[in-house]
Amino acid sequence: MTSRNILLTISYDGTDFCGWQRQDDVSGNEAERTVQGEIEKALFKIHKVKIDLHGSGRTDSGVHAIGQCANFISPIDSIPAVNYIRALNSFLPDDIRIIDSKEVKEDFDARFSATSRVYRYFICPFETTAANNTRYTWVVKNYKPDLDRLNHFASCLHGELDCASFAASGDSSVSTSRYIDNAEFFMQKDIWGNDLLVFQIEANAFLWKMVRTLTGTLINLDKENAPLDSMQKILEAKDRTKAGVTAPPQGLFLYQIKYDGIRRHV
Repeated sequence: MTSRNILLTISYDGTDFCGWQRQDDVSGNEAERTVQGEIEKALFKIHKVKIDLHGSGRTDSGVHAIGQCANFISPIDSIPAVNYIRALNSFLPDDIRIIDSKEVKEDFDARFSATSRVYRYFICPFETTAANNTRYTWVVKNYKPDLDRLNHFASCLHGELDCASFAASGDSSVSTSRYIDNAEFFMQKDIWGNDLLVFQIEANAFLWKMVRTLTGTLINLDKENAPLDSMQKILEAKDRTKAGVTAPPQGLFLYQIKYDGIRRHV
């Protein structure tokens, strides 16, 4: 019997989860409902032994995923890698779906092998939205987004940057430097034909609540018709108090994990 390294691509509705990371109490039992915890329970049912799942990164309570990735070592070789999609989904709750499964090299790690992460944040700039959207968008009332201004503000988010102004209090990262590949706003229609404002950002990694703080700051600058150099000044200040509000979690999606780019620092 040969062990194998299996990579999963995972989609989940984060509304009813206390984030991605398993949280155990002092007795070793799961203290809160988490995505990692639910998948590890399903893996136990398949393997009959405890399996550790290693995610590409953490998402907070209420944050969703379309393309989260995680790997685990399977101690059995009797299940074709692709069959983990059906096998795991049969044991998982409906708010978690495995959308891909494949065997990867022995030394592959979903977190440390990743070269970049892509997030999308969805904003409804209207008085209200379809009921289904309220779980997945930030409704910003009486707001008419100016895409040109928003993308001008976001244009400074490129390259190796000290992102201290957008780190939440309590972030435990050793460094606040991150490499941002791109950041942009665009409009996208939902399934009902309504326009949503989307903020997409790709970086090697992110600080705690960084994407939500960037989103809240950028939207606030546009709403207040702030000078065009405002975002650059906030970035250079390296001071969280200079940035804006942290956008709520429900509009944020971990959209994609990439493994084929340039490996930057963690």
